[in-house]
Amino acid sequence: MDAKPGEKIALIGKTGSGKTTIANLINRFYDVSDGQIFFDDYPITLVDINSIRKTVGIVLQSTELFTGTIRENIAYGNKDAKLEDIIEAAKLANAHDFIMNLPNEYDTHITNNGEGLSQGQKQLLAIARVSLMNPAIMVLDEATSNIDSRTEKVIKESMDKLMNNRTTFAIAHRLSTIKNSNKILVIQEGEIVEEGNHETLIAKKGLYESFYNSSFNEEIS
Repeated sequence: MDAKPGEKIALIGKTGSGKTTIANLINRFYDVSDGQIFFDDYPITLVDINSIRKTVGIVLQSTELFTGTIRENIAYGNKDAKLEDIIEAAKLANAHDFIMNLPNEYDTHITNNGEGLSQGQKQLLAIARVSLMNPAIMVLDEATSNIDSRTEKVIKESMDKLMNNRTTFAIAHRLSTIKNSNKILVIQEGEIVEEGNHETLIAKKGLYESFYNSSFNEEIS
């Protein structure tokens, strides 16, 4: 599989098929044991891991927050960020309004893992953090759980902004993301079993078409 600059790659498959594993390998949370991943023709294992962290932004279902202020959490990994840049990132992530309603706004102190914040608010902070990074490559999971429909809509709008003009690997749960992707990778038991765009894969009448007919007519559950 080859991803060109600015391409949108959708990863689809059943739970446990290996989608999140691929996302973690791209960000080098652990190294491949078989095969290889290349960044601009360089094996990922030879690329400085700090460089990868600056180049690849990741937003998954589990959101890591730490004890500190909202401002510090958004600026994690970018300690020299100015407040105006942090605010701009929060606005892009649709997080600014809820932050301004907190007791001390951006200086509001939160505990480890964001106790006291809703799951949706945590995800918006994670998106703001990545927006501030301004990475060339995005890896994100569109799945949302235990979130009201209004917040879910806000999160999805924020993710659309993140994907704009960036090479993106999306663990896709929305039909719009899948259809708008340059490539769709169908993952099964840790392997890419089908690859192509929506029209091509539908015409193949294979596993993708089966997924589409059973799950995608509205949105992937």
